[in-house]
Amino acid sequence: MKISSESIKKKAQELGFQKVGIARADPTPKEKNNLETWLDLGRHATMGWMEKRKDERGNIHTYFPEAKSIISVGMNYHVGKGQNDINSDLKFSTYAWGDDYHDVLKKRIFQLLEWIKESHIEIKGIVCVDTSPVMDKAWAQRAGLGWIGKHTNLISKDQGSWLFLGELILDMELEYDAPFVEDLCGSCAACIDACPTQALEEYRIDAGKCISYLTIEHRGELPEAENDLHGWIYGCDICQEVCPWNQKFARESDRSEFQPRQEILDRKKEDWKKLTEKKFREIFKGSAVKRTKFAGLKRNIKSNL
Repeated sequence: MKISSESIKKKAQELGFQKVGIARADPTPKEKNNLETWLDLGRHATMGWMEKRKDERGNIHTYFPEAKSIISVGMNYHVGKGQNDINSDLKFSTYAWGDDYHDVLKKRIFQLLEWIKESHIEIKGIVCVDTSPVMDKAWAQRAGLGWIGKHTNLISKDQGSWLFLGELILDMELEYDAPFVEDLCGSCAACIDACPTQALEEYRIDAGKCISYLTIEHRGELPEAENDLHGWIYGCDICQEVCPWNQKFARESDRSEFQPRQEILDRKKEDWKKLTEKKFREIFKGSAVKRTKFAGLKRNIKSNL
């Protein structure tokens, strides 16, 4: 069977991806320069791993020299619920309500690769999610999935920005999609205006001020200047909640893996306050929340009491 771009897209959709596009693995000098400027300004805060692998992020061929095509996929994780569905006034980013998206996406992208290799066994491919040194949003835009909004997330016209992104990088030529060149944010600044810590500028984020960074990536005590988490104990959804594209066009995901764990919805503030490490491991087994570790979540809870 001859593998075509059309057949790859059809298979990706069968595997549960709502968005799929294919880009040529060309150099990305503009994106590389933007990344290096952002790093030079220290906007990555303590995320040294971004600096360490910046050359791979900035040049796909440094990461995978044989790369010719990048299949970019997006999976909707919006479950039609929000912070009002939580039983306490402590807020929890919806992306982490269910199973770890890294596992969900990787499993399906590997299935896509194996399907391709059934008829093209010689093909080399690399499966990526956001733990890989690849600029997910830049490649998604090049593959025609959407545009990078002022809140720095990828926005699609038909799904909004509640999307997990991943890539399959191949050493074979395919037919390529046109990049998404429009900027449909227009004059809207809802995300910038709503950010309680002023972490956002247009199309750029200062991670050191971002509640998602502070509650997930930052280790140790919170910086004194940034210790008001505005009720969030894991992540932050504000910039996506206020985005008109999400308010008008977000669709509800039917993926069972992303449905909220009842413990997250049901726990009261007092229950969060009494959270033990044993209970943490029980609730968040197979969850992305393990990223912040028990100590980090307890710190976030304490900061909001």
